[in-house]
Amino acid sequence: MSFSGLLVLLMFTNLITNSSTNHFTWIHRFLTDQSSRSSPSSIPLSSSYSSSSSPVSSSLSASSTTFNHFGYNVYPSKHNESNINKISVKQEPIQQHVEHANPIHHHHHHVRSNANGNNHINSLPSSKPISLEAGKGSSLPSTNFHAKSDNFIVNNDEPLNSLVKARFDRNTSLSSLLGQSEITADQPLNRSRFSYLSKNGKVYSWPVKRAAEVNGDVILGGLMMVHQREDRMTCGEIMPQGGIQVVECMLYTLDWINNQEDFLPGITLGAYILDDCDKDTYGLEQAVDFIKGSISNIGEGTYFCKDGSTPALEQRVISGVLGAASSVTSIQVANLLRLFRIPQISFFSTSPELSNKERFKYFLRTVPSDRNQAQAMVDIILRLNWTYVSVLYEESNYGAKAFEVLDDLLTARGICIAVREKLPKDSGVAHEKTYDSILHKLLAKPRARGVVVFGSDQEVKDLMESVRRNKVTGRFQWIGSDGWSARALVHVGNEAEVEGTLSVQPLANPVKGFDDYFLSLTPKNNKRNPWFIEFWEHYFACKWNNSQITPFNQEYEKFCTGEERMSYQNGYQSERQLQFVSDAVLVFGYALREMHKERCGGQPGICDNMNVNDGDILLEYLKKVQFTGLSGDDFRFSENQNGPIRYNILHFKRISTDEWAWVKVGKYEDKILDLNMDLVRFTQENPEIPSSVCSPPCSKGQAKKYIDGEKCCWHCSDCGKYQILASETECYNCANGYLPDESQSVCIPIPEEYVNINSSLVIGAITFSSTGALTVLWIICVFIKYKETPIVRASGRELSFVLLVGLLFCYSITYLLMLRPTNFVCGLIHTMIGCSFSIVYSSLLTKTNRISRIFDAGKKSAQRPSFISPQSQLCICIFMILIQVIITLLWFAFHPPKSVHMYPTREDNLITCSSNESVDFFLAFAYPFILIFVCTVYAVLTRKIPEAFNESKYIGFTMYTTCVIWIAFIPIYFTTRQDITLNITTLSYSINCSATIAVACLFSPKLYIILLHPEKNIRQSMMPHNKYGTTKVQNPPTLITCTSSGRMESATQSEETEMLHRHRTNHDCQPEKVHSQTQTSPVISYQEIPLVNSYNSNHLNQIKTNS
Repeated sequence: MSFSGLLVLLMFTNLITNSSTNHFTWIHRFLTDQSSRSSPSSIPLSSSYSSSSSPVSSSLSASSTTFNHFGYNVYPSKHNESNINKISVKQEPIQQHVEHANPIHHHHHHVRSNANGNNHINSLPSSKPISLEAGKGSSLPSTNFHAKSDNFIVNNDEPLNSLVKARFDRNTSLSSLLGQSEITADQPLNRSRFSYLSKNGKVYSWPVKRAAEVNGDVILGGLMMVHQREDRMTCGEIMPQGGIQVVECMLYTLDWINNQEDFLPGITLGAYILDDCDKDTYGLEQAVDFIKGSISNIGEGTYFCKDGSTPALEQRVISGVLGAASSVTSIQVANLLRLFRIPQISFFSTSPELSNKERFKYFLRTVPSDRNQAQAMVDIILRLNWTYVSVLYEESNYGAKAFEVLDDLLTARGICIAVREKLPKDSGVAHEKTYDSILHKLLAKPRARGVVVFGSDQEVKDLMESVRRNKVTGRFQWIGSDGWSARALVHVGNEAEVEGTLSVQPLANPVKGFDDYFLSLTPKNNKRNPWFIEFWEHYFACKWNNSQITPFNQEYEKFCTGEERMSYQNGYQSERQLQFVSDAVLVFGYALREMHKERCGGQPGICDNMNVNDGDILLEYLKKVQFTGLSGDDFRFSENQNGPIRYNILHFKRISTDEWAWVKVGKYEDKILDLNMDLVRFTQENPEIPSSVCSPPCSKGQAKKYIDGEKCCWHCSDCGKYQILASETECYNCANGYLPDESQSVCIPIPEEYVNINSSLVIGAITFSSTGALTVLWIICVFIKYKETPIVRASGRELSFVLLVGLLFCYSITYLLMLRPTNFVCGLIHTMIGCSFSIVYSSLLTKTNRISRIFDAGKKSAQRPSFISPQSQLCICIFMILIQVIITLLWFAFHPPKSVHMYPTREDNLITCSSNESVDFFLAFAYPFILIFVCTVYAVLTRKIPEAFNESKYIGFTMYTTCVIWIAFIPIYFTTRQDITLNITTLSYSINCSATIAVACLFSPKLYIILLHPEKNIRQSMMPHNKYGTTKVQNPPTLITCTSSGRMESATQSEETEMLHRHRTNHDCQPEKVHSQTQTSPVISYQEIPLVNSYNSNHLNQIKTNS
């Protein structure tokens, strides 16, 4: 069997049998004895173990999985105290795991020293592998005990020490480890996450667990992001701003509190600060140290001193914890601390989930929630008029919860998300192709130029490198969260890619005096910060003598002298958000101060009534604190114990040719955004605000037609001429009488149109009507004055007055037509049209009927016709007028008059009477048209009656003209309905013309005689005359001669004249032969004509016989 195989077999055999022998001591001695026989290619083993008769001293430190797992420090008993060389251990290498070959039997081994100085391992059952680690310079693997004894001889032979630190696991045999001839520098040895091989061939551990400790009466824990996150190992490079400066800010604020007189009388604050490397799982492992002092069931007999006595156990109790920086880590730690009721105040964790007090009762924070930050981002996007953006968020609870809030806010404000992608975090190695893939998805949506990035600086740095690698610099404009705002890690080397970024950062002012304090620190005067040497090496790119080997300081060729000084000129940049760290420390300080005032009554120190380790009591004091911090800002917790809602808006822009800077351009306070756009300049070449919209807004009167379900992408289509945009996607027609406004957003009523009073047609119609009405009134006056003259009496005086009243009504209709139609006006118009024409044509019909009946009766007998008296004629006329009134009433009963709107075209809103829209309108004319027709028939029948006896010729002419007028009116009226003015004036002119024809034909001859030739206003001969004054006869007529007492009165004379002659004695008249046609006959005056009622049938028959 080979040497290495034998060694492994013996080791595993001892482990399985749970031997009490110190396995590491045995392995070390075995390797020492065989060192001369080692293969030349193996790693040199030069360390030896020596003993002496004197007490052997050692430097022994226990790992966090053994003594220190429970927060106790081991000391020897008091009687051996004089032999103790006390050492304050500040640096503890991380535990090294030795796993059993048989995974079923795992044990924790705890070391104790026996009286002979031999080390033994007490085996305790456990599910974890044993974990022991050598102290610095020891040839033995050290444990993490804080033992203050020195029981071993220390040999500073590093190679052996480093080799023993190497992890032995079941995947790699010891023989293969020792027989490996070539190992690449910085390659993880045996693929372990703890052990690596340096460039000079030394095995080193990474990370090394360190703790910054400050003694005090009240200990505050701190969980800081000292190192960056690294996917290929547990911890990455030192973090200058968010890590080292945060640690020093906490210590600086503690010093300020402790140096204040009477701030905490007799009480000092201490600290126990650990590093979480920005990883939630690793941070949770570190946070276990905070609860060890709260575990009260650890037996004191578990640990023993070298003389077998029970050690004095020192218990470290943490009253409160500051941190973590990452929301993901804070959530994990909060769940742990909640079980032990330890208050926790975070200074950088902003996840909205942490506002849930049902889950995180003991969690507080000095920064506002990401819900407020997301609202500020949305307000910035709205200010930039962006409606189409992409969102990248960290693949963590911090990013996921922030995205949920951001998504809700963007949706509520109508902003669409083009691309939503997660930035990989804690999910393995994020290769370049991962970020390139994300970038290609962003490029697939070219119109979404605005990108909101909710993430940490490391993820954003990789994203910016991908932008530069793919040569799309300037293609996107970034809206950043506080996780990477103003972080040098992001913008250094990526200035052109980050240019134009607008970021939201919780408002924080510099902590007074901190910069001077930090710039004065050196490794020589800063012993309490175990990571400061590593930071110093990183800052000045040099190697500190005898410093711990790390994966990042092996490239440094020069050595640090300690005389270097940090300054703004050589790259110092202050973390902008240190105020929140300082405020978090002050919250604990002021809460303890208030507790001391209330419970100790001025007694210095921690009194019995002041239980600083009771988390419930301390929490109530923490919630109520109010103070003015070292930054000068007032502090008090807002809702759900979040920090005040105050943000700075920072803008990364070029300030010179080769210089960029983060510039404050606004603030967000009390949910109000104040952004100075004059200071915003996205690129030096193009200062205009870039557009980030999928589709430009549609113009007025355009509807959106969405593309493939995209809420913010659409085509614009015009609404119709008479449509409005009822919604963003639909157009609706305006109702009749309405037209869209200029923006086609609302329908506005079209002004009502009836008759344009300023129209020349209207003015002409009114003038016409007024003239006609005045003429009729004048005729009435003339007839009244000359009512007793023969011509007035012969024309039928009573019916003439009725006719004149009807004509006056006809002229007055025009005024009604010009009024705005209402229900009353419409009823009045229809009544007046029907009744006025009925009055006119009823009186004319009565006249023609009377004349016709008289002459028809005269042909048959000498008996006088009935109902020819004036009273009878009036009754007949009124009866015919009443028929029209009855028709009108029935019409109104079934179809009440009302005004309606009429829309000949979409742009018209004509108001008219309802009957005008249909044939109902002609119901008003139906009966008058019948009267006109009958009257016309009578005019034709009486056309041959002697003109001296009647007006039939003029009546006939009136009727013929009236028929022509109304026949022409009907088509004109219906074809002009779209023009209400023309339509109404046509009706008015038709009515006026009808009335004027009647006036001209029926009354102008009479007025001519009455006014101009009064000498003719006498009884006339019923025979026509020639131009010589002789009577025209074709055949010698038989002249009827009667005595003067038997003269015939005109058939058309008035009733009074008839009564005067009714009692006269009738004389027989002898017919005489007319000698010739040209014989001159004497003119027979009107008075010589015998009365019609003097005729009898014998006389007429005699006349016919003689003829």
